[in-house]
Amino acid sequence: MARVSVEHRRAALVDAALRVMARGGLAAGTTRAIVGEAGMSLASFHYAFDSRDDLLRDLVRGVVGREFSAATGGMTGDGGLVGCLRHAAAGYLEHLEREPGHEQLMLELTLHALRDPALQPLAREQYRAYTEAATRLLERAAELTGGRWARPVSELARLLITLVDGATTTWLVDRDTAATQAALDVAIEAFVSAGAAAPG
Repeated sequence: MARVSVEHRRAALVDAALRVMARGGLAAGTTRAIVGEAGMSLASFHYAFDSRDDLLRDLVRGVVGREFSAATGGMTGDGGLVGCLRHAAAGYLEHLEREPGHEQLMLELTLHALRDPALQPLAREQYRAYTEAATRLLERAAELTGGRWARPVSELARLLITLVDGATTTWLVDRDTAATQAALDVAIEAFVSAGAAAPG
């Protein structure tokens, strides 16, 4: 049998963990359940990861990457910064509808990590990844449209995360995509009005 690389094994275990925990929540993601989902042995897990927390770090980075890809995949320069960010919001909402368990798990991970001193660095790492993704998205929006942000992008990235967090949590409760899209449309107009430089 061909040897499986550590990178491939790690990726397969992260995907399995995401499936298990998206279905059953954070508590369902025991090491035994994860290796069972992946069709691997416990020895394989410990060969690939130092601990379950190590796997959770990779999982967070993977989900943030999926969110970023969903939001930026359909972005165009049409409609200026407002239109560009509306495309991003629509892409993210499609991801949210398709994979609600992923986003519920991310919320659960955050709250769980904040109650466990040993896991608090995971919550900080999660929001660091969000900040990096939001920064890249805003920079890409400016490049696509030829627009310019008048306020520091780091400040706007934090505001964008705040908006998306609120929209995500509200959607997870009521699953009202039309209302969420309408709220984001208003938020994007205000965001661009406050954060973009006037052309000139």
